Amino acid sequence: METQTLAHSITLEPNDARRLANLCGQFDQHLRQIEQRLDIEIRNRGNQFAFYGEPKSARAAGEVLSFLYKETDSSDHLTPDEIHLALQQSGVEELMAGQGQGGGNTEGDQVVLIRTKKCSVRPRGLNQRKYVHAVQTNDINFGIGPAGTGKTYLAVACAVEALLKDEVERILLVRPAVEAGEKLGFLPGDLSQKVDPYLRPLYDALFEMLGFETVGKLIERNVIEVAPLAYMRGRTLNNAFVILDESQNTTREQMKMFLTRIGFGSTAVITGDPSQIDLPRGQASGLRHAIEVLGNVNGISFTHFGAKDVVRHPLVQRIVEAYDAHEAQREAEREALAAKRGEDAA
Repeated sequence: METQTLAHSITLEPNDARRLANLCGQFDQHLRQIEQRLDIEIRNRGNQFAFYGEPKSARAAGEVLSFLYKETDSSDHLTPDEIHLALQQSGVEELMAGQGQGGGNTEGDQVVLIRTKKCSVRPRGLNQRKYVHAVQTNDINFGIGPAGTGKTYLAVACAVEALLKDEVERILLVRPAVEAGEKLGFLPGDLSQKVDPYLRPLYDALFEMLGFETVGKLIERNVIEVAPLAYMRGRTLNNAFVILDESQNTTREQMKMFLTRIGFGSTAVITGDPSQIDLPRGQASGLRHAIEVLGNVNGISFTHFGAKDVVRHPLVQRIVEAYDAHEAQREAEREALAAKRGEDAA
């Protein structure tokens, strides 16, 4: 990196060697990650940091480091994923507009820790914290957005914590069996074995939080229950934590049926990605319809995740953005074609 012009500097307080080591990472890997992303150079002596490069990028780096240093007060080990997410959410464009990092004293800014048997889960970023706060304070919650934003994993974590605290008596994992043109009847085994492949992401999260043996025992006792969405009709779910995953593949009728199953003492979380609908052509998505119908209903929360909330490999975020841009271009072309046809008809 050739740039040598000092563009910005900050001093982080308090001057805590342990927290500073956590911030910088092993062999300063976190600083190198920020440098590469923002095309700047960072030099530090103790708690004093100097930034060399384009002024706006340098100020963005200062905002990110200040935010992450606050995180070290409650986190003993920052990860590259957390650095990536902080960079995603900082946004040089947003900083230019004066919004900064962290966004003020909202519920989502509070430090949240979800405690389970095998591990503790800490939401990463403002949107994830708002999502967890919404799940903990509302009976019905929608988590909407692309893959890799943590919406399903955090829902399972909240469900496990509620079960361990005896706030609910059981956990229900529900998913529409609409995948790659296959139907349940084509798959071997009993009902549980047929549904298992569709619920694998939920199982993986449960195993991580409770352990294989505990999850197996809870399934045997029906404390944890798995079921395809079609089998929910006619039931009333009291004192349960219900997760409907991949809800973009529900029909309007299925979504209404599911939402009206919720009974007293229950919490429901509905997750989905409207950009990955596998329903037959011409079949309307129940998730999209629910967003339109229930957007202003009190007691129902909607958390919308975007590409900047993706916590997987940085390429995943770029893939999401590329698909979104492509779909937006196609939609504009369709609208232009429809307008032209209207003019020709007139």
